[in-house]
Parts: sequence; C-alpha cells; structure tokens
Amino acid sequence: MNAWLVGIWLWLPLLFTWLSPEVSSSWWYMRATSGSSRVMCDNVPGLVSHQRQLCHRHPDVMRAIGLGVTEWTMECQHQFRQHRWNCNTLDRDHSLFGRVLLRSSRESAFVYAISSAGVVFAITRACSQGELKSCSCDPKKKGTAKDNKGTFDWGGCSDNIDYGIKFARAFVDAKERKGKDARALMNLHNNRAGRKAVKRFLKQECKCHGVSGSCTLRTCWLAMADFRKTGNYLWRKYNGAIQVVMNQDGTGFTVANKRFKKPTKNDLVYFENSPDYCIRDRDAGLKHLTSNIRGPASPGHLYWFFELKQFAQ
Repeated sequence: MNAWLVGIWLWLPLLFTWLSPEVSSSWWYMRATSGSSRVMCDNVPGLVSHQRQLCHRHPDVMRAIGLGVTEWTMECQHQFRQHRWNCNTLDRDHSLFGRVLLRSSRESAFVYAISSAGVVFAITRACSQGELKSCSCDPKKKGTAKDNKGTFDWGGCSDNIDYGIKFARAFVDAKERKGKDARALMNLHNNRAGRKAVKRFLKQECKCHGVSGSCTLRTCWLAMADFRKTGNYLWRKYNGAIQVVMNQDGTGFTVANKRFKKPTKNDLVYFENSPDYCIRDRDAGLKHLTSNIRGPASPGHLYWFFELKQFAQ
C-alpha cells in the first residue's frame, strides 16, 4: 500500500471527529430557568425526549440539578482561575459556555466531567436532606458491619450516592447515547469519569458511644467529601488528560501517540489540541479580550486583561 494511502487511513478517525455533529449539554441552561416544572422542562432548549420525560416526572430532582449547575460552574472557575480561559459562562447562551466547547479539547473534557460530577453531588445531597420524593438515605447501610477498628453499627444517614449516579447517568448521558459520533463517545467517557470521581471521595464517618467516650460502641455512616476534593482530583486528571483517536471500527478509542498510556475509566480524554485563547477565532466564538470590554469590566474581564498584558510583555 502506498505511503500516502497509509497516512490517509491513519488520519480517517480524526477526520471523522472533526466532521461529526457537535454535541452540547443544553441541560446546563437549567441554571437560568425558573418557574413551574412544566415551564422549566419545556423551556430548556435541546433536551432529548428521555430528558424531558425525566424532567416532567421528577421536578424536585430537576430543581436540585439546576442549583447544582451554579455549584459546579463555580468550581470550574476556581480550578481555571489562573488560566486565560477561566470557565467563564454566558447566561444568554443555552450552551452556557458559548461555542468554545464545541472543540473536542481537554477543556471540554474537564467541563463534561465536572458537570456530570456536579449532578451526582447535587442529587445525592438532596436525597440525604429529604428534599426528593424518589430517594432518601442509603437503604443498604443497615445492621452491623466491621472495619479495621472493629465492629460498628450503621446509623445516621448514609449518602445514597448510588441513586445519584444512576439518575445522573440516565439524565446526563441521554443525549450522548443518541449520537454515534466520536464526540458523543468522548463525552460519555468523561461523564463517567466525573461520576466515578465523586464516589472516590465517599468517606466513612463515625460517632463513639460509651462511658467517658470509651467508644465501646460506634455508629457510622457514609458521607460525600466536600466538592472541592472532586474538583481538585478532576483538575489533576485534566492536566494528565490523554489525547485519543477513534479506533477503526468506531466503537472506542486508541491513543493518538503510542508513547501515551491507554486511558482508564478514570482518565479524561480529548481529540483536539486546545486553541490559543489569546487569538481571535470566530469559529470557536473567541474574541480578542479588549473587544469584549464594554462599560464596567467584570472580575473575569479584569483578570483576562491583566494576564494578556503580562503575556504581551
């Protein structure tokens, strides 16, 4: 086979990635939607039928997810606080981040992972706080158990993270599962990595009972750690994200460079290199910073202006 034909064959998976339909998580827009459940479900653009069905069936869960959007976007902005692209949001855009995340970059990988993690965290917390009709504390944490310190009784309210993960997978992944393109598979992989990250920091907390705190009896429960731990962990995964291409049969990934390790289910994956966020890019919706500043500058604009000035020196 001629060398140029071999080259075309090797680049076909990446070409299909570039030409494949763009996938966006329009449910992110739930942060900006209020009112009754029917108004909310019918006015979030881009939801697929299964997402709308879940929305109408579980309005209390949707409210928890909507509140969670604010939390994970703030965490995203915290993690990117020292970068040129600082996870800034566009409230008037149904995709929340504009067209920047249409590129299959490592930034997109992080945002999909942190958003999926945020849904798990928000739903699980709402379950434990008794705010949802469909779930409560973890029903499996009952009776007596053992750990390295001895015997204890399950008590209190263990976070029902399995329910949070199950609902998040059904709702968040619904749109991606309808797509057969490379970007959909990338999003599904990073969504799952985000869900797994929350469960990774589930911790056992205990309370001692007995005379003078002798701890002759312990009552324990499982609780999620602060969301910052999940954010820090996914940030490390972002820095170690693995560039991939589709395999030849279009069912999975292979590393773009043989020197890279094969991604695990916990790793973030991406297809395209990140753009230079200081250069105008109409296709990605990126503008020069100075053209965006009109009137009083927001903290994000001030930060970008300072860093761009430093970069130009």
